[in-house]
Amino acid sequence: MEEYAREPCPWRIVDDCGGAFTMGAIGGGVFQSIKGFRNAPSGINKRLLGSLMAIKQRSPIIAGNFAVWGGMFSTIDCTLVHFRQKEDPWNSIISGAATGGILAARNGLPAMAGSAIIGGMLLALIEGVGILFTRLSAEQFKPTTIDDPSQLGPPPQGYSS
Repeated sequence: MEEYAREPCPWRIVDDCGGAFTMGAIGGGVFQSIKGFRNAPSGINKRLLGSLMAIKQRSPIIAGNFAVWGGMFSTIDCTLVHFRQKEDPWNSIISGAATGGILAARNGLPAMAGSAIIGGMLLALIEGVGILFTRLSAEQFKPTTIDDPSQLGPPPQGYSS
């Protein structure tokens, strides 16, 4: 199963890294605004200021972490595409597992193994749902065959056979 909408491999890394950064910045901004609002002292002005301060302090860090994950994932994915000479869901699953393991390397071998398993399972779940939706949407465009001509109904007015 090939994806035609994606960039070719060297540029895919930059594209995915930027997309992950953007997702991290937006998601981190929303999350940090709520967290900052809740943790600020009472009073609407203080809460809004606390929300803004939390966004400014933490959102760039979250966005950077997302960018590192996205860049590493795409780099491993492109490497697998190059060596395996095919694009299939296994590349993403292996890339997710390898990325999880590499990013947890500072915490020791058990943490690496756990993160690799979680990363692989998460990407397997994402790929499985993608395949399921592709198959379900393809079913609706499949032509139907009529075995019994009586299911067609009467011929149109003015039609003679």
